[in-house]
Amino acid sequence: MDKKTQTELEAAAFRGLVAHLQERTDVQNIDLMNLAGFCRNCMSKWYLQAAKDAGLDMEYSEACEAVYGMPISDWKEKYQTKATDEQMRKFAETKPVHAKISGHN
Repeated sequence: MDKKTQTELEAAAFRGLVAHLQERTDVQNIDLMNLAGFCRNCMSKWYLQAAKDAGLDMEYSEACEAVYGMPISDWKEKYQTKATDEQMRKFAETKPVHAKISGHN
């Protein structure tokens, strides 16, 4: 497979994941972190880093909007629930395996 095709397939897979997470507003970021070690915020940070690597001027809020499909403040108000003590315990327990994102850890 040539590099251009690979990049197109990877971009399509990313868009599919973003679309899925935009539909699954019932899935909380803390649960994603606890189970998979990444969340919408991580994806936003990867997106932002990719933009910067490409020489683009982008703010974190813009990257979040690309991933969340709306301003992050709107998403939090509409969909984010307060984390339970158990979720917070699991978050602390799994922190060593959370995503490592350049400039954000």
